[in-house]
Amino acid sequence: MATSSIKTHIPCDIYRVWNAVTEVEHYEWRSDLSRTEVISDRQFIEYTRSGYPTTFTITAKDPYRRWEFDMENSNMKGRWVGFFTAQNDGTIIDFTEYVTAKKFFLKPFVKFYLKKQQAQFVADLTKALS
Repeated sequence: MATSSIKTHIPCDIYRVWNAVTEVEHYEWRSDLSRTEVISDRQFIEYTRSGYPTTFTITAKDPYRRWEFDMENSNMKGRWVGFFTAQNDGTIIDFTEYVTAKKFFLKPFVKFYLKKQQAQFVADLTKALS
């Protein structure tokens, strides 16, 4: 299993950060997605720009503090844990992904891919909230 974390300060109040991250039907700020599909209050699907789907199942939601979900597609299976902490001048986000590649040949690349995805997510989020 590969694990990757990113922790950073977003210069925006916690309510706006939380809403941007958790309101998955409003994905337009994400440069990596073509669309999202909300299945239920606990499940949604994200589609990459090339149409590749990943299913997410929310396992914990403590508003403005913690959001967790399981994720799966044909290449990987894993879990995402996100913590949100308010500060006077913004919000600290601390996101960790735990992923297992389903295909042997992908295993060496998983951690690099996660780091790249996390950096892009934070860059997109910061840009959208500025």
